[in-house]
Amino acid sequence: MFIRKDDQEAVYKPHLQNGEGAPLCRTILPKEEAAGSGRLFAVFTLQPGESIGYHTHEGEFEIYYVIRGTGTVTENGEVYELRPGDMAQCKNGSSHGIRNAGNEELEFLAVILYDREKAE
Repeated sequence: MFIRKDDQEAVYKPHLQNGEGAPLCRTILPKEEAAGSGRLFAVFTLQPGESIGYHTHEGEFEIYYVIRGTGTVTENGEVYELRPGDMAQCKNGSSHGIRNAGNEELEFLAVILYDREKAE
């Protein structure tokens, strides 16, 4: 399989998880092609001040990997700053949200995988 960037679905997600603004979500691998291992493999772009609201993951976990920009992640009430190359994992049963805390675009890879260990 090969999908060029220009052929990847890119949609704005207004107030995603009750967050601010309308982050851009570019799907790298559609859920249907993930062999049942997860439901999201995408790159998000958040403008300054935009966010994905605080939410909980049940039966799955999510990874953020920052490509460019600066963000703050709130996970289970703790706030962490993320810079390019940093990763944050929200485990099954935990809650998190992310905000662009800088003056430039925040771009990060987001991957949601099913927690098979908890499902068995």
